[in-house]
Amino acid sequence: MEKPSLADLEAFALVAAERSFRRAADLTGVSRSALSHRMKKLEQQMGLRLLNRTTRSVSPTGAGLRLLQRIEPVLQNLNAAIDTLADERGTPSGTLRINADKGAARMMLDRIIPTYLERYPDVALDLVCDGRLVDIVEQGFDAGVRLAEAVPQDMIAVRLSDRFRFLAVAAPDYVNRFGMPAVPDDLQNHRSIRQRLPSGKRYRWEFEKRGQEIALDPPGPLTLNDNDLIIEAAIRGLGIAYVPETTVNDHLAAGRLVALLEDWCPPDSGLMLYYPGHRHVPAALRALINLVKAPPPRVDARSDGS
Repeated sequence: MEKPSLADLEAFALVAAERSFRRAADLTGVSRSALSHRMKKLEQQMGLRLLNRTTRSVSPTGAGLRLLQRIEPVLQNLNAAIDTLADERGTPSGTLRINADKGAARMMLDRIIPTYLERYPDVALDLVCDGRLVDIVEQGFDAGVRLAEAVPQDMIAVRLSDRFRFLAVAAPDYVNRFGMPAVPDDLQNHRSIRQRLPSGKRYRWEFEKRGQEIALDPPGPLTLNDNDLIIEAAIRGLGIAYVPETTVNDHLAAGRLVALLEDWCPPDSGLMLYYPGHRHVPAALRALINLVKAPPPRVDARSDGS
């Protein structure tokens, strides 16, 4: 039997992890048809069918799973060995894949990524925005960024941002027309701008004061699945929104929005960079972790230097 190449085995592992020829092809930089041809060649070499293919998905067969279980540790050890050489060279290199939601990605672009790219020009940073909470190991990511409460318990987490709060906000015109709620239950008599999560569920608004916790899905005629659109709708006076305070600070300062129920909205969250603890941490990720732990001082781009 002709032995398969290392490149073909790596490609198989990626297809099996992504369960998609399209996504695996995008990650490897080859065409979908070329990747499919490589997998057929690999199956011919092995004399076994390794992948179940349908028009919508691809998944490993029983033989494919057994092969994957045997080669994954080998591929990880190989990558770790190569990464050790990068350590000796003193400059991280390779590709670093990070999964984050849009708000977290925007914050990283503002505070971390420019310095990281300047310091480590040999690293290709692949930052994927995804509203869903995915299994970063299964999906082939080196690390993820999410709110602290959403980080899986088996992950190592490093704080990326200060604690912040979610805040109910509305346009001044809306408050003038419908009044200001005094307690969370008053929201039942208001128009909320509801948020549809990637799972299909609606986001529940959470409030807390002196140990009393309230979670509710207040009524409202408008539901959106994008935080920026929710804020825009609130500015237009279409209802009350419940969003991270950091995303509306400028609008609050400019008077386009006003804060509601502030005493019911204590700081209770923060963004975390997280990664699996049972795997070798590549040099590129270690460099990012170190930068997160000791970020560069922020420079206001609007400053005139005076």
